[in-house]
Amino acid sequence: MVEAQTTTGWVRGFVRDGIATFRGVPYAAAPTAELRFCPPQPADPWTGVRDATAQAAACPQPALPRLFDKLDPADPTAKFVERYDEDCLTVNVFTPAVDSAARPVMVWLHGGWFSVGSGNEPCYDGSNLCRMGDVVVVTVNHRLGALGFLSLAGCGDDRFESSANHGLLDIVEALKWVRDNIAQFGGDPARVTVFGESGGAAKISMLLGVDQARGLFHRAIVQSGPMLRAVEIERANAAAAALFTELGITSIQELRELPVAAIIDAQNTVLGGPLGGLYGDGPQMAATIDGRIIEQHPFDPAASPPSHGVALLIGSCRDEASMMVATVPGIDSMEPERQVKLLTDNVFGHALDDLVERYAATRPEASVAERFLAAVTDQIRIGGITMAERAVAAGGQAHMYRVDHVPSVYGGKLGAPHTIDVGFAFANTDADAGVTSPNRGLYQDRDVSRLTEEISGAWIAFARNGHPGHAGLQEWPSYRPERRSTMIFGPQSGIVDDPESEEREIWRGRDGGM
Repeated sequence: MVEAQTTTGWVRGFVRDGIATFRGVPYAAAPTAELRFCPPQPADPWTGVRDATAQAAACPQPALPRLFDKLDPADPTAKFVERYDEDCLTVNVFTPAVDSAARPVMVWLHGGWFSVGSGNEPCYDGSNLCRMGDVVVVTVNHRLGALGFLSLAGCGDDRFESSANHGLLDIVEALKWVRDNIAQFGGDPARVTVFGESGGAAKISMLLGVDQARGLFHRAIVQSGPMLRAVEIERANAAAAALFTELGITSIQELRELPVAAIIDAQNTVLGGPLGGLYGDGPQMAATIDGRIIEQHPFDPAASPPSHGVALLIGSCRDEASMMVATVPGIDSMEPERQVKLLTDNVFGHALDDLVERYAATRPEASVAERFLAAVTDQIRIGGITMAERAVAAGGQAHMYRVDHVPSVYGGKLGAPHTIDVGFAFANTDADAGVTSPNRGLYQDRDVSRLTEEISGAWIAFARNGHPGHAGLQEWPSYRPERRSTMIFGPQSGIVDDPESEEREIWRGRDGGM
């Protein structure tokens, strides 16, 4: 066992293979009872030593089908999250030692858009990253969906005026906790890097537009999830109105008295599924321009002031969309035209319709479905390019990467899919590492060991000194529009200038993003 002192009391964690782990450490008060739908409040202090050896609760959320359910159901480690509860504002801390070494700090924001996911998932275990890079890793749990991003503005009660962004304010509070406590866990509060994938990257994008987050982190890694624009308040208010109608209520007080399961079920219906609002033009419950927490779009039409001075590492996977549609029942047996219709009508919307034909020039042998998925993938890639361009135009520094590793699982049909970068970033790719990963089958090929060292090494170097280059990689220039240097992590990793430039040109006049 190992103990550390925080501003609210002592905590006791455990040591395994040389890494000290503290789970479920509160960074704010439980947002329950009178605090439901309110801004995060300071955590209550405790006496004695609080046990921090067991997994804490994740935020209540709708069930999300697993993409590749290959884990043994008899294996207790196959359960990603043990329980869900509104009392979920906690962090997990992984550190090489509880000392005064002032190591770089890496704060992870989990994926799952703004509605599902957890910092407790085993694939986010920070032990290997700590061991490889002598860094401190923190993973965050925060409010999701209606509990964290439901707009109740205009009700005349100041407690709820910023409710469309309370999940984001939770993350700000977690970063304040890091600032005030991480030195006690061997970390350096002056060298904090936030990193996240998919929805986690979208949250980081939004934090780069939040004035209250200034100075709480110094570098940011945006993995497969650039979000250039926040939700407009009108759209957020419409989602709230639809939720009230679905629940058959007319007041916030009625909402606050409902069982959490009823709220989550209604959210799932209103949004059209667990990840509803990620694409298309329907209701959304996500970070919103409310004039209080977010005053302007973080990266549209330019990089907003809170992002200035934050070094960025931005990238994507070569075939993002293959993973995103893997759960659609029966899609592999459909005709290509029917695949596209199903995906546009029910998942992605029709915003990319005019682009698909233009991909025929660059992919003449591809089916209409393959060209459509290429456009969906490029929506993320182009969003990252736009973010980098606008950051650089504001005097900032950015580096760009792409992951091209194609796992042999499923006959290589996935290409280099969405989420493949997570295992590499955390160095959680070794089947003997003792870390259960939902994507374990993606990391069984010959190149995995090398790519793990290259990618996790780049993330560690970036957290340490603001530049992702290291001895195991070719020299990595910063991103500039005149050259567009991009590190391609693949069979032979190296720098490529302006990869897929013809398809980038297809997007001229459009800025992509989630």
